[in-house]
Amino acid sequence: MASINGKPIGPIGLGLMGFTWRSHVTADAQAFDAMKAALAGGANFWNGGEFYGCAPTQTANLSLINRYFSAYPEDADKVVLSIKGGVDYEGSFMPRGDRAGVQKSVDNVLRLLGGAKFIDVFECARVDPSVPIEDTVAVLAEYVAAGKIGGIGLSEVSAATIRRAHKVHPIAAVEVEVSPWSTEIFAPGGVAETCAELGIPVVAYSPLGRGFLAGQVKAFEDIPEGDFRRVIDRFQPGNFEKNMRLVDEIEKVAEKKGITKAQLCLAWVRSRGNKEGLANIIPIPGATTRARVEENCALAEVENEELKKLDEILASLGVHGGRYNKHMEPLLMV
Repeated sequence: MASINGKPIGPIGLGLMGFTWRSHVTADAQAFDAMKAALAGGANFWNGGEFYGCAPTQTANLSLINRYFSAYPEDADKVVLSIKGGVDYEGSFMPRGDRAGVQKSVDNVLRLLGGAKFIDVFECARVDPSVPIEDTVAVLAEYVAAGKIGGIGLSEVSAATIRRAHKVHPIAAVEVEVSPWSTEIFAPGGVAETCAELGIPVVAYSPLGRGFLAGQVKAFEDIPEGDFRRVIDRFQPGNFEKNMRLVDEIEKVAEKKGITKAQLCLAWVRSRGNKEGLANIIPIPGATTRARVEENCALAEVENEELKKLDEILASLGVHGGRYNKHMEPLLMV
């Protein structure tokens, strides 16, 4: 079993962003039910964000987390909570890795959680290109020493940045996008190899391609207004239709195996790690209903032949469009 900061975590986690970062916020009753289902299914690593909300309530995600643990204080010690921050969400929406920016973010998260849940891991959502990573980590290390946060995470970083940060303070986890159509971390000498060498777990966000690979949307028009996916290159008309061919082929493999597309993709992500010499990889699919959480937590046993078939499909069809867009791509894997 993998662990973060010495705390055991299940093979699948839960991404909390979808509960609040959309035009229609998930009602507490539904959200709490899904969160309870995650715990029951062994998904005790939860990932939220300071800015996971739509204006004017950008901090809605933290408010949800506060309400959940205020209602169920007995669950606080069962969950390993990671929170992303370090972003000027009230202004430029750019990273703030300087001392003032990091302190403002961590203090704000602590205030909004109100002691209902300890922050097991705090991570700046992106590396501030104007601030050395050593300086950012040094500030967070002061919060660890003070007992205000449990550990330090990194998000969307390069192998070189991980090494530099780890020299300042041990890194608890590295979060990066990983899915059958986001495989950058597996490049030779890259993030996956570096994390394996240093004993750092990899937290794989968007392991289902933001729902695309699970077949949650069939056309660009299916994406709600205000949804983040509407500005991502892979979802744009032209790219969307080409990438749907990939989904169709994934569905054939999943149907033959008798599992869902989501379960196949999660099995593929987990298969790329969690073995001797490889990094522990914990996918954190987002889900807002009990049914979807239970589907994700039901780990599918997938044979090497089926994983190889999926690799062949990916190599044959390719992926059309970048992971984000031209404005946000420069902040990836820094």
